[in-house]
Amino acid sequence: MEKFEEIHAKYERMIHKIIHSLHIYKNKDHYYQTGLIALWEAHQNFDPDKGAFPAYAYSFVKGRILTQLSKENKHEERSVYKESEFFDMIEDEHINEGLAEELLFSYCKDLTKNQRKWVMYTCLHMLTVSEISEVESVSISAVKKWRKGAKDKIKGLVDIQEQEV
Repeated sequence: MEKFEEIHAKYERMIHKIIHSLHIYKNKDHYYQTGLIALWEAHQNFDPDKGAFPAYAYSFVKGRILTQLSKENKHEERSVYKESEFFDMIEDEHINEGLAEELLFSYCKDLTKNQRKWVMYTCLHMLTVSEISEVESVSISAVKKWRKGAKDKIKGLVDIQEQEV
């Protein structure tokens, strides 16, 4: 059996190729490390009776990187645009509730009725997606669609305002 250093040298380009093929442009080093660990695990678990190592290594490494990418995307979706000035301002609503509510409504003028409901329930009443779905008697996926549409439109408004300043 080859030493891992030899395997690493032999399959390093494969890991970079997988990262490139998945269009990963952020945290490449992190995904490379994930791929390297997966290559090591593939090397440890490989059974030569079941096929060729290159095909096994490729599918194992790509699968692990895709799993990591999926986990990070789910985490990112769950977090509300923390970097956005809009949501930072909403956190200060206890100082002056009326002003915060007025500011909130100013960002909601281009939203649909349901998107406005999501913003109000989330920012003013601090309800979760599942709680909103119970209150409105709709599915959780419907509320998630409201959320996505509202976040996209509000982020666009914030970006436009930043460009004007």
